[in-house]
Amino acid sequence: METGLRNRVAMVAASSQGIGRATAQAFAAEGCRLAMCSRNPESLNAAVTQIQQQHKVEVFSQAFDVTDAGAVRDFVAATVSRFGSADICVTNAGGPPAKSFLAASLDDWRKAVDTNFLSAVYFAREVIPHMQKNKWGRIITITSITTKQPVLELVLSNAVRAAVVGLVKSLANEFGKDNILVNNVGPGFTATDRLKELAKTRSAASGQSQREVFDAWAVDAAQKRIGEPREVADTIVWLASERASFVTGQTILVDGGAYKGL
Repeated sequence: METGLRNRVAMVAASSQGIGRATAQAFAAEGCRLAMCSRNPESLNAAVTQIQQQHKVEVFSQAFDVTDAGAVRDFVAATVSRFGSADICVTNAGGPPAKSFLAASLDDWRKAVDTNFLSAVYFAREVIPHMQKNKWGRIITITSITTKQPVLELVLSNAVRAAVVGLVKSLANEFGKDNILVNNVGPGFTATDRLKELAKTRSAASGQSQREVFDAWAVDAAQKRIGEPREVADTIVWLASERASFVTGQTILVDGGAYKGL
């Protein structure tokens, strides 16, 4: 399938591991030039090296925390300086810790807002003017199935991710006239380090083994399995492509049928 993405510039946040890394790899496979970031310079460098060797694409990377608005500004500016544009922006960050409401401190709430909501705001503020100039842009946020179906012990994610959906809808409405499409991808239970953390918390609370917790999640999906990061990445690439040129303001769940609503 022709995606029309060759030589586009794709920025992927938190791309040293998990879904972010799989997304960077998927864009590289389409011939995109990449800008990658992560807090951990060692894991980021390893991801960059692997992608460059496998796909022979240009990759620019910086290690920083996406809760730092100034660092996001500098990263976007450096990307545009190097590649000449900022075509695709995938916002992403590690999920909030798995906690129940009374176990979550006010500091936990502030960190969740900073990490999982305001980081998306920071990226959008920086990339939209460049996208407006080129009359083409794609902003894709990565959130969770929790935007549609709250998950036990994920009260921070349940609440803060919903704010991202409101942002996506608002940006889609405001900047659609500039041919900037803004969408959200909500993964279900996906084989990442984040899921292992949640399994550990759920195991401690329920008395089940972590294996039993994973098995229960798999059974809950229509496909009876846990998702793979590459399956989420493929959906993100499709949303960025010309094949999805009339899709904006949407939340696409990649959950194997785990969401039970209509």
